[in-house]
Amino acid sequence: MSAPFAIPRWADLVLVPVLSVVTAFIVAALVVLAIGVDPWAATVSMVQGSLGSAEGIGFTLYYATDFIFTGLAVALAFQAGLFNIGAEGQAYMGGLGAALVCLHGTALPSWLLIPLGIVGAAVFGGVWAYVPGLLQAKRGSHIVITTIMFNWLATTLMAYLLVNTLREPTSMQPGSSRFVEGAALPTMRAMLGAVGISTAETPLNVAFLLALACAALVWVFVWRTRTGYEIRTVGRNPVAALYGGIAPSRIIVLTMALSGALAAGVAVNEIMGVQHRLLLEFTAGYGFVGIAVALMGRAHPVGVVLASILFGILYQGGAELAFDQPKITRDMIVVIQGLVVLFAGALEGLFRRPLALAFAGFGASRRDRPAKPATLPAPEPSE
Repeated sequence: MSAPFAIPRWADLVLVPVLSVVTAFIVAALVVLAIGVDPWAATVSMVQGSLGSAEGIGFTLYYATDFIFTGLAVALAFQAGLFNIGAEGQAYMGGLGAALVCLHGTALPSWLLIPLGIVGAAVFGGVWAYVPGLLQAKRGSHIVITTIMFNWLATTLMAYLLVNTLREPTSMQPGSSRFVEGAALPTMRAMLGAVGISTAETPLNVAFLLALACAALVWVFVWRTRTGYEIRTVGRNPVAALYGGIAPSRIIVLTMALSGALAAGVAVNEIMGVQHRLLLEFTAGYGFVGIAVALMGRAHPVGVVLASILFGILYQGGAELAFDQPKITRDMIVVIQGLVVLFAGALEGLFRRPLALAFAGFGASRRDRPAKPATLPAPEPSE
């Protein structure tokens, strides 16, 4: 067995993701060139569509909000050595929790209804993730298998409820009634307008600020609290954690519940912030993208936020690119996103060996460099 490639921590956190993204875009440029589109023009169109206007920035951050929530959910589970594939289903059930509060709390004032809706989403998402965590901790069921199964269970349950129980009586489409106006999250346009700043109408709402707050809280929790230390210890060596007086089963259950609560933030952004009603498939695959976000972000909140913004650029810029360049279809945008996931996740090891050899060679050259001869101080003049 070969020894692992050792590279400086800053290189692992910065250089490897940057090289992965650059390589993915180079390969994507070759694909775009093969279908007869100028890669530079496509890149300019994507950047301008996502960052070139207030509307584009608003949509980019709106998409990034969902990715921050799901990326944090997967990243927190990573810290405990768990691979949470179920953020999609947990976000789905979070939508059910938020909808039940908003549909039955119509008499409550807005300042109370909105926080209760957020709590309802977190509770339902956390409970939906708690069960797979409990199954692994107590019965040895693998978390990957159970969370995938729970994704399908959430989809089936939601379809049944929206068709038979929660569907609006006057509508043939599977969806709940609209929430009362007091259950809607304030939009960023309204918040900025209150202080005299005018901006474009976009779906961006206060859930973006909530996502950033969750990222900060996850950092404090994981790296600045005793429970966070226990989570990281279990993730790195469960046997050593057990000998240190830490109960891995308790940590597994707790971490999965918190992970599900974070994933439910997607429901807060989509259900309470944009749709204002419960709909089928409102998660739109954000839970699975969160896996790539967590991998690219090295399971660290700062990295997750940066990776989420990158995927927000790909989503919004990709939509504008498909509109500006008819040859580039939505399927091509999915290919570009898939290349980023491929190189940032599955193939990131391609860059570790060259970087390790480069740093090893640099260190050896510095060690082999002849030392400068010592200089003696000039003798003092004799009297």
